[in-house]
Amino acid sequence: QSQLVESGGGSVQPGGSLRLSCAVSGLSLNYYIIGWFRQAPGKEREGVACISVSDTSSYTEDYVKGRFTIFRDIAKNTVYLQMNSLKPEDTAVYYCAADRTSAYYYCSTNEAEYDYWGQGTQVTVSS
Repeated sequence: QSQLVESGGGSVQPGGSLRLSCAVSGLSLNYYIIGWFRQAPGKEREGVACISVSDTSSYTEDYVKGRFTIFRDIAKNTVYLQMNSLKPEDTAVYYCAADRTSAYYYCSTNEAEYDYWGQGTQVTVSS
């Protein structure tokens, strides 16, 4: 059974850091791209970052570029989102998602492309 489980969320002050984990089971990161998405209260879900099957290609959206980093541990079949210099506007439920692809260097932050989703983890940035 395919499953994605996020963890690592919590409450942090502005300027702080968190590392989110997305533990993947039933799917191999050798065949699936992973994306991170977030949904703030009253807003639509938006893409944050993604990582390709090759692990050498990743993408982060402009609004988190330079602060967030996506990376993975293939041995643990886990993808991480390191979030630094957090801002109140980063407050949201964060989701990871998986999509099978044959393109080795491709990834996407378009949520319509993703078939498997985790349950989400809450991140709150507040003083």
